[in-house]
Amino acid sequence: MKISGSSTLALPPDRAYEMMQDPEMLAKAMPGCESLERMGPGEYRMKMKLAMASISGAFEGKVRITDQQPPDSFRLVVEGTGKIGFMKGEGLLKLTPAGEGTEVTYDGDVQVGGTIAAVGQRLIDVTARMMIKRFFEKLASA
Repeated sequence: MKISGSSTLALPPDRAYEMMQDPEMLAKAMPGCESLERMGPGEYRMKMKLAMASISGAFEGKVRITDQQPPDSFRLVVEGTGKIGFMKGEGLLKLTPAGEGTEVTYDGDVQVGGTIAAVGQRLIDVTARMMIKRFFEKLASA
């Protein structure tokens, strides 16, 4: 499933970029994230809970930040598995000045499998967009 869109943060691009590289900030901003522990440069072990319709469960996985071009862009790769299935997502985030703030555009793909895939494509799409929206709202309020 393709995911794309944009959000504006009331921060200069260099500060917005820094915040999105900070594991503590990412853990607070990612909906359902319980922990994000550094494993190496740009790589983190993640624990999170995911809920969709009547299905919910814990996931363990990795978050990787690659293709870093500070303060213009980076790629975020998220992979997780749990009893209710798996999720895998990858997206390119581009940061551009927008007045006093920064417009963050994202373009990527998300794949899910197992029990969570049974809820249907439309619900998965709505949930993914809601999680992205919450991510940027939490980032903006930090």
